[in-house]
Amino acid sequence: MSNPTAAMLVIGDEILSGRTLDSNTNHLAKELTSHGIDLREVRVVSDDAPSIVAAARALSETFEHVFTSGGIGPTHDDITADCIAEAFGASIDVREDARALLAAHYQRQESELNEARLRMARIPEGATLIDNPVSIAPGFKLGNVHVMAGVPSVFKAMVATVMPTLTGGAPLLSQSLRIDRGEGDIADPLGQLAKDYPELSIGSYPFQKDGKYGSNIVVRGQDNAQIEEAIARLAAEMAV
Repeated sequence: MSNPTAAMLVIGDEILSGRTLDSNTNHLAKELTSHGIDLREVRVVSDDAPSIVAAARALSETFEHVFTSGGIGPTHDDITADCIAEAFGASIDVREDARALLAAHYQRQESELNEARLRMARIPEGATLIDNPVSIAPGFKLGNVHVMAGVPSVFKAMVATVMPTLTGGAPLLSQSLRIDRGEGDIADPLGQLAKDYPELSIGSYPFQKDGKYGSNIVVRGQDNAQIEEAIARLAAEMAV
């Protein structure tokens, strides 16, 4: 039986402008892989409400799990919560349990829970909260969409909260083999290997070093014995 599928929706003008480097996708991909959930698609959209709503709907309808990052803070351009609510046809308002978390947090910090900070307690109707042990302001899950912060440390903490609640399949295993030949020389053996091992994913990642060409071959799958067999055959054929 195939593993559950997932998609990620990265939200923010700062990502698209290149001002901020997105590390959240890499972290989520690793966590999902080890949990036996296949990340199939990643989309990056700007802080534009119609774009966020359309992407959330499309991904939610296509994949079993959707994870978002970005746009749930206290400023005017943090519109993700409203957009996810719209995507699911849900109302949204300040929710008491989320407000209580923020109130206690800012009281401990001797800071004011002002209107801007209170925006982070606006949760769509029917959503469940995602714990945020780093900065307290919660994420939430609505339908099959997990809405999380964009700040990497907070995102990672939220992912750690969410993962135990998900049912995964068989973890994806991988092994790699370096071949110091150009892809043109190894294309035919790789193609035959892919035909002979249809349950495995075989990727070629070329490199150039000191004027010489080579490729790192990565074989992925759920059967470690089969992976080792394919790697050994390729190594023998290439005399690695």
